[in-house]
Amino acid sequence: MKRTFLGILLLMFATSYLNAKEYKLSSPDGKIIMTVKAGASLEWSATFEGKEIISSVKAGILLGDDKVLGMNDFVKKTVNGSINQVIEPVVAYKRSKVTDNCNTLLITFKSGLSVQFRAYNDGVAYRFETAFKNELTIKDEITDISFPKGSFAWYPLEDSFMSHNERLFIYSSLDTITKKHLASLPVLFKSNDADVLITESDIEDYPGMWLRGAGSGKLTGVHPAYPETEKAKNDRDIAVTATKDYIAKTAGTRSFPWRVFIIAGNDGQLVENDLVFRLAAPCRLTDTKWIKPGKVAWDWWNANNIYGVDFRAGINNETYKYYIDFASKNGIEYVVLDEGWYKLGDALQQVPSINVEELVRYGQSKNVGIILWVVWKSLSDKMDEGLAQYEKWGVKGVKVDFMQRDDQKMVNFYYESARKAAEHHMLIDFHGAYKPDGLGRTYPNALTREGVKGLENDKWSKDITPEHDVTLPFTRMVAGPMDYTPGAMVNMERNNFNPVFTRPASQGTRVHQMALYVIYESPLQMLADSPSNYMKEQECTDFIVRVPVVWDDIKVLDAKIGDYLLLARRSGREWFVGALTDWTRRELELDLSFLPFGNYTIEVFRDGINADKYAQDYKHLKTDIKSGDKMTLTLAPGGGFVARITPKQ
Repeated sequence: MKRTFLGILLLMFATSYLNAKEYKLSSPDGKIIMTVKAGASLEWSATFEGKEIISSVKAGILLGDDKVLGMNDFVKKTVNGSINQVIEPVVAYKRSKVTDNCNTLLITFKSGLSVQFRAYNDGVAYRFETAFKNELTIKDEITDISFPKGSFAWYPLEDSFMSHNERLFIYSSLDTITKKHLASLPVLFKSNDADVLITESDIEDYPGMWLRGAGSGKLTGVHPAYPETEKAKNDRDIAVTATKDYIAKTAGTRSFPWRVFIIAGNDGQLVENDLVFRLAAPCRLTDTKWIKPGKVAWDWWNANNIYGVDFRAGINNETYKYYIDFASKNGIEYVVLDEGWYKLGDALQQVPSINVEELVRYGQSKNVGIILWVVWKSLSDKMDEGLAQYEKWGVKGVKVDFMQRDDQKMVNFYYESARKAAEHHMLIDFHGAYKPDGLGRTYPNALTREGVKGLENDKWSKDITPEHDVTLPFTRMVAGPMDYTPGAMVNMERNNFNPVFTRPASQGTRVHQMALYVIYESPLQMLADSPSNYMKEQECTDFIVRVPVVWDDIKVLDAKIGDYLLLARRSGREWFVGALTDWTRRELELDLSFLPFGNYTIEVFRDGINADKYAQDYKHLKTDIKSGDKMTLTLAPGGGFVARITPKQ
C-alpha cells in the first residue's frame, strides 16, 4: 500500500515537474521577451513591447527510433548568459563592424539534448545541441509555429522542394495559408504591427527548412528528405526520384542550424538587420587577403549583344576581349564567362572558339579577373581536377549553377565547393541556390548567391516589377547578399514593357536601375547589360562603377514594404543614397541629418520630368549641401533616386 502511494506521489511529482518549468529571456533593451516552457513538450512564445507577436513555437527532434528529443524530458540544468562583442567581417556586405549583443539561455536535458536560446534587440533564435556517442538518424525536426489572429504574410509560394527559390512574395492573410501552400525561406509576417521574418543560419550537414501552412494562423517546418535515388534529366537538372525515411544522418555530438526569428518595430529595421550573419559559424580560413569583392561585366543577360565592332559577337575570344577592355576602362574588377564556354557535361573541355588561358593573360594585362560559370554536377564530378585546372589557368572564381535543392546531400556540396574553392584561392557565386544562411561568414570567398527572382526574368516574364524590387530588401535580402544582377540600360514604362529574351529591358526608370546598386547588397555585383550599351550611356556607367560593393554602415531613412525605400550607406567618408518606389509616383523627404557636421558635394541622378512617359529620362546634377539640410525627392512611377555625397575639402 505504501509502495503504491509512493508511486502515485512520484508520478504526480514527475507530471508536475514536466509541466511546471518556465523560463524568461529578454533582449538587452527589454523590448523582446521570450517565454520558454520545458517539460511534456518544448515550446516558446515571444512578445515585443508588451504585445504578443509569436504565440507559440513547439520544437523537437524526431529520431530514427521514433523518440522525440525535447518531449517528456527532464531539465538537468539551465545557464543564463550574455554575449557582447564586435565582429569585423572579412567581407563587409552591410557593415565593417557588426555588434553582436544578446542575452542567452542554455537548457540541458537529461536525455543529452540541449537547446540554446538567444534574445537580441532585433530578433530571437534557438538551436538544438546534442551530445551522443553514436551517429544520429533524424527522421524529422518539429517546428510548429502559431501567430496571433489577424497576422499577414509575404509568402514565397513554392511548387516543390526542387526549386531555384526564385519566387514572388505574395501578400496574404495568414489564415488563408493551408497545407497545400509550401514556402521556401525567408518568409515575412506582420504580427500585431511588428515585422517577424523567419529564416535560418548555419545550415551544415543538414537539410534546409521550409514552411507549410497549417491553417488558422499556423505553420509547420518541413525539410526535404535525404535522396535515395536521383535521375539526371540533362547536365544540370538532377531530380530526386526516391528518398530515405529520414532527413539527415549526422554526428551524435553537434550543433544544429539556428532557427531565426528577426523582429522589427518598423519596416526599415528589417533592411538594417544582419542577424543571420551574427549567428553563422566564424571564418574558417586563415588567409583571406586574396578575397577581392568587386563588380562583374556579365554576358548572359544581354545575350552578348555588342555592336559597332568588326567581328562576329558571340561565345568567342574576340567578344570576351571586348568585355575585358570595357571592364578595364571602367575599373570593373571581373568578367564572367557564362554558359557556352565549355562543352556541357564536361567542365574541363573548352569549346573551340574559347581559350581561357589566353583570356586570363589578356585580362591580367588589363587588371581584370576572369570568373567561370559551371553547372554544379559538372563541377562535382571533377571538383579537385577542375578547380586545380582553373587555378592553373589563373581564373579568379566560379559561378556554380542549378543546384535547385537543399537536402542534406546538396547542402554538403555547398560546404565542400566553398572550402575547396578557397584552397585554390577562388571566389564562388552560387546560382540556382537556396537562400543565404551565413556561409559567407564561414567561407568569405562565397561572396554572393542567387536564390532570388532577379533581373534575368525580364527576358521571359513580367514578374520583375518595381513593386517586386521594393519588396526584396525586406524579405530575401534580409537573409544575406543576393545576386539579382541589376543594371539594365534599356528601361520601359509599365504599358510598354514586353519580355524579349535576346534584347531585354527592365520595368521602371533608368534611375530605378541605378539605385539598385546602392540598395541591393552583393559583394560580387553584376553589370547585366551589354558593354556597348554602357559605353553609349557613359554618364550613368561612370556613376554605377563608383558605387562600392562593400560598406561601412547603413541607415534606412524611410521605408514601407513593397511601396518605397530610402536609405543611405557609408563607405569611408563618402555616403551613397538610394531610393526606390513601386508604380506609384512619390515624394520623399531626404533628411541629411545623418551626415557628420560639415559641408558636402552631392552628385544626384533623379527621374527626369518625362520619366513617366519615357523611362530612360533622367536628370544629372551636382550641388553643395551641409549636414542637416533637407531635400524633396520626386520619384516617377517605377522610379528611383541615387546620390553620392562627398565631404568638401
